[in-house]
Amino acid sequence: MSHFASGVTVVTCLRADGSPQGMTCSAFTSISLDPPLVMVSIRRDGRLHPVLLAAGSWAVSVLAADQAELGRRFARSTRDRAQQFEGVPTSPAPSGGAPVLDGALTWLECRTEHVTPAGDHSLVLGRVLATAGTETDAPALVYHRRRFLDLTGATDPGRGTRADGGRDVPSTSPRPGAPRHATDPRGSSH
Repeated sequence: MSHFASGVTVVTCLRADGSPQGMTCSAFTSISLDPPLVMVSIRRDGRLHPVLLAAGSWAVSVLAADQAELGRRFARSTRDRAQQFEGVPTSPAPSGGAPVLDGALTWLECRTEHVTPAGDHSLVLGRVLATAGTETDAPALVYHRRRFLDLTGATDPGRGTRADGGRDVPSTSPRPGAPRHATDPRGSSH
């Protein structure tokens, strides 16, 4: 699945005590326009799973390319839950108050409509309660082959840095047995 590029979001909600919790999520998609529904896929043994289901409402911030560090921050499994929002500018979503990351390209506040178990994840279907975007032409942050990139194709400042903070040096040669393209000087697969 690392060959499938996707946008990068941070999903947030409030714990029962009112403290915020969030995680980076690239498994996010629009499901319906009428009614407005979206879906996030949350690992069932992840720390956010029980909190998100108990909260009932949550927010999704779609990250801009210059927010790769936030993507990494909320992806780290070792992050301190009590301090994960420290120094991160946020605003409360209008209905439930889940944190929305300032500077995100767009955000959506959602109410859980349905949860479907799917292997080691849960598919959480949410009704969009509110949404807003920024007036910018800034590129989105994209996750592909364990790296963050922007839509211009340039990698984030930590080129070759995986989303979880590890190193991943991309290969410049085609994998063995890969079909060659017509522009490949070694021949065509057509």
